[in-house]
Amino acid sequence: MKDARVIELDEVAIRFSGDSGDGMQLTGTLFSDASALFGNDISTFPDYPSEIRAPQGTVGGVSGFQVQFGMKEINTPGDLAHVLIAMNPAAVKANAKFMNPGGTIIYDSDTFNEKNLKKANFTTEDPFTECKLEDFFKIAVPITSLTKESLKDFGLDNKSILRSKNMFALGLVCWMFGRPMEYVEQYINTKFGKKPIVAESNIKVLHDGFNYGMTMQHMTPTYLVNPANIEKGTYRNINGNHATAWGFLAAAEKSGLELFLGSYPITPATDILAALSERKDLGVKTFQAEDEIAGIASAIGASFAGDLAITTTSGPGLALKGEAIGLAVMAELPLVIVNVQRGGPSTGLPTKTEQSDLMQALYGRNGESPVVVIAASTPSDCFWYAYVASKIALERMVPVILLTDGFLGNGSEPWRIPKMAELPAITPRMAKDANTFKAYKRDEKTLAREWAIPGMAGFEHRIGGLEKNITGTVSHDPENHQVNCEIREEKVQRVIDMVPELEVEGDDEGEVLVVGWGGTYGHLINAVRELRLDGKNVSLAHFNYIKPLPKNVADVFGNFKKIIVCELNLGQFASYLRDLLPQFKYHQYNKLKGLPFNVNEVKESITKLLEE
Repeated sequence: MKDARVIELDEVAIRFSGDSGDGMQLTGTLFSDASALFGNDISTFPDYPSEIRAPQGTVGGVSGFQVQFGMKEINTPGDLAHVLIAMNPAAVKANAKFMNPGGTIIYDSDTFNEKNLKKANFTTEDPFTECKLEDFFKIAVPITSLTKESLKDFGLDNKSILRSKNMFALGLVCWMFGRPMEYVEQYINTKFGKKPIVAESNIKVLHDGFNYGMTMQHMTPTYLVNPANIEKGTYRNINGNHATAWGFLAAAEKSGLELFLGSYPITPATDILAALSERKDLGVKTFQAEDEIAGIASAIGASFAGDLAITTTSGPGLALKGEAIGLAVMAELPLVIVNVQRGGPSTGLPTKTEQSDLMQALYGRNGESPVVVIAASTPSDCFWYAYVASKIALERMVPVILLTDGFLGNGSEPWRIPKMAELPAITPRMAKDANTFKAYKRDEKTLAREWAIPGMAGFEHRIGGLEKNITGTVSHDPENHQVNCEIREEKVQRVIDMVPELEVEGDDEGEVLVVGWGGTYGHLINAVRELRLDGKNVSLAHFNYIKPLPKNVADVFGNFKKIIVCELNLGQFASYLRDLLPQFKYHQYNKLKGLPFNVNEVKESITKLLEE
């Protein structure tokens, strides 16, 4: 006991890493949930390999899960990990550059043999020296053999036994960080309720891992991270895709409409479809279509029939949906298109994050085809922007594209569940007077037409993808087409009265304004806050409303000497700003590696700009 080390920290980042079949995503998720229940603020980053199943033991097949948790506000999963749990040599090689100097590496010593070192392309028998990790605190734990010993009396085959290795690692880490294991036990009993021996074996391995840490505490440090002081309420740990699904559920209830989702499975957006398909109890209708076009076409049909209609996709699918989005623009039907962005072009990097679909969302359709474009910033506020996207679509009779990304969709954080009374009203623009109804007669203020659905007597009308006049009759008149194109654009621009003014975090004027949008918020706000603590005159303006932009953008930009736009693409938002607000000079910091920003690299780019 006298040799035990207790390290007290405000925040800790831990990374679980191993082969795709080692259960690292589940291990990380369970540890994150346990930390959230303990009272810590958390942020997670699941890092999947792009290949469905790369060769076992290779670097390309490494699956990782990083979580940062602490007693203060946590905005990112952390640039570098304090602790790495490595299930094989490939995990060490893949994550060496993501380790905090002086960090701790716990590794399954049973897997560090000649065969696995060769698979991971190590050229020596000392992987830690080869990866320049000599000064790190390394703890060799024979996880594989200890798991086999733990389950030797259960009568399980070798494959089933090895599947439980992740529970041994989880138990050990729960001991190191003082995490309660009741939640993990409850999860195991629920998941394997119909297979008692599987549940019992996993719980035994979990406790053996915990006890191993307790027994070997002279060599295994423990970390004390106290609970955070957060606003009172009912919380749950939620990822961005589930938050998006719940936002649509809330919008359907608030608007009094049934919810329809027509979608085609695509990484990393599929979980929205999966989450909503489970809510038939709330009247949700989901349709897994045979392709992307059928998915959005079914959603347009549902919108025509009077539902809150959603379709979900990622970048390649958004391209396929382009013509149908144009149909929704022409028909002026309410529709929400969710794009959980991933690396491209083509099929690109299915499991990696990027922000390179902005131009496609703004302009990626034939003809003048304007839509509202908004973007979520954190996993939990995907709920709010799904709700807002629905409100705009239903009240203004316009398609809305909601941009999230792989980092937000798969990442998670604690979320205070709001009461329905806290959410703003949603009032669909339903047609009311059959005597005065015309299909494209508009509200003078918003330019939105009325929504008349099949079965409403006296409201029969024509609709479709061809240009028409005020009654819905097809029109080829050049003047009419000019007017309608201008009206559809102006209708989108008038949504600005639903857009809050742009807020600045930091001083309202100064040397450098950092500009970002969407899922980069956590890293950018951390970078700005750290620079301000160092005395730098830096502020942040982060955008959620892309089209239309908030009305005070020019006023905000005019108060700063330099503007730097940071985004995970080659400068799409910067180009958009140059087009709309050419009076300002825009510096850029861009990253395209399938990874989120690193706080330190953002700080370096801002510091360099300050010194110019």
